Order: sequence, then C-alpha cells, then structure tokens
Amino acid sequence: MSDRPFDLLNEAIGKNVLVELKGNIAVRGVLKAFDIHMNLTLESAEKLENGEPKSKYEKVLLRGDNVLLISI
Repeated sequence: MSDRPFDLLNEAIGKNVLVELKGNIAVRGVLKAFDIHMNLTLESAEKLENGEPKSKYEKVLLRGDNVLLISI
C-alpha cells in the first residue's frame, strides 16, 4: 500500500488510468510517465464524453495544472 501520492503514480506506470481534467474532460489511457508538476504522458489514450470514447490519441501529454483526479 502506498503512503504518498507519487508512490501510487509509480505503481500505475504501464497501467490504464482515467484522468479527469478541468472543463469536464476525461481521458483514459496507459500511464507512461509523470513529473513533480503532475504532467502526465499517456499512450493509447482516448478522450471521453459522457463515458463514451470520442477521440483517440497515440500519445498525449496532459498538463498537470488541469488534472483534477487520476483513477487507477
């Protein structure tokens, strides 16, 4: 069990995550990397609208100050 947020993110590398962003946007994909600002790199990602996939991205960088929630 993780005690710190970055421990949890380290455990999630290579796994599917759901990221909720400001502006009521959700992105699901495989977490490849993150940094101390919580910028996230996802692969095989898709943007979700009302829980349904709308756009697909091979690779995407999500800026940390837009991240509201990361679900593993």
